[in-house]
Amino acid sequence: MKFTLLCTDGKSNARAGLVETDHGMIETPIFMPVGTAGSVKAVHLTELKDDIKAQIILGNTYHLYLRPGIKVIEAAGGLHKFNGFDRPMLTDSGGFQVFSLSGIRKLNEEGVEFRSHIDGSKHLFTPEKVMDIERSIGADIIMALDECTPGNADYEYARKSLDMTNRWLDRCIKRFNETEPKYGYRQSLFPIVQGCTYKDLRQRSAEFVASKNADGNAIGGLAVGEPTEIMYEMIETVNAILPQDKPRYLMGVGTPANILEAIERGVDMFDCVMPTRNGRNAMLFTKDGIMNMKNKKWEFDFSPIEADGESYVDRIYSKAYLRHLFHSHELLAMQIASIHNLAFYLWLVKEARKHIMAGDFTTWKAKTLEKISYRL
Repeated sequence: MKFTLLCTDGKSNARAGLVETDHGMIETPIFMPVGTAGSVKAVHLTELKDDIKAQIILGNTYHLYLRPGIKVIEAAGGLHKFNGFDRPMLTDSGGFQVFSLSGIRKLNEEGVEFRSHIDGSKHLFTPEKVMDIERSIGADIIMALDECTPGNADYEYARKSLDMTNRWLDRCIKRFNETEPKYGYRQSLFPIVQGCTYKDLRQRSAEFVASKNADGNAIGGLAVGEPTEIMYEMIETVNAILPQDKPRYLMGVGTPANILEAIERGVDMFDCVMPTRNGRNAMLFTKDGIMNMKNKKWEFDFSPIEADGESYVDRIYSKAYLRHLFHSHELLAMQIASIHNLAFYLWLVKEARKHIMAGDFTTWKAKTLEKISYRL
């Protein structure tokens, strides 16, 4: 993988760059729709590629490992062949999912033992096994196994967790270097910076990660319960250390406002379930603010969902019709809302990139942030 830093904002740490993979180019800053189990919920492949214009999507090692299983994915020729998405993909290592299974998992130096949320069967993820699984899935960018500590973890727990994550990273790198891609194209391994909300731990983690000279680096363990201001402080702390010439991926974040704030602090890549999850629950993000499509105020509003929206659904469906679909529990409501929100997120990062390159990102961001955060 190759990363080219094209320009910086000048008044902030915002950057515009280009990531080159064997499955295509990615213009940064970029948002990656989440396709946890190999599909972006409620969105067809043609819509994902042609309407939303997704340049890269994310899959999850934990979920794909459990279902459909690695044998099926290998027999298909990798996830790209299995789901038909021929552009770049990234896989999370499953560390966050295991963190979420706190009641049915055990952590130790070897790895993490957990029970499947599907059938209760017992499994073990070691750094080596996760690398093997991600080789089999075949994403262009794969993540190292880490422990995602809770946002309210005490210092001693966070320190011990970070030490173990660092040791796991060394084992991931060793296994990655001992193995080869399975499908004829290159893969890149990203380490993950941890350290909870403790500045010295974040600094130590960022220095350790930077020393590995990976193709890119990720920032994990944020947006897990800590105050927003602390999240931004941790991003600034980490990005002051991570190399300038490598892409920076902030995992699992977040709201449109979070994304703009993180871009201003030097982040290049994002993913989050929010646009699709909130969309399925009738929340739409727009250029003029946030809409709850179940509200009675839209009952007789026959204007387009968003007249200058980025997706075809914005112009052919009215607010009143979408409200009706949600109240009728029609599946089409979730599809329309998901497509709209993803198109909005991709528009947002594309506009940010445009204004970074024009040199007026800071001014544009201040105006945009006020508008998109307003509750309509």
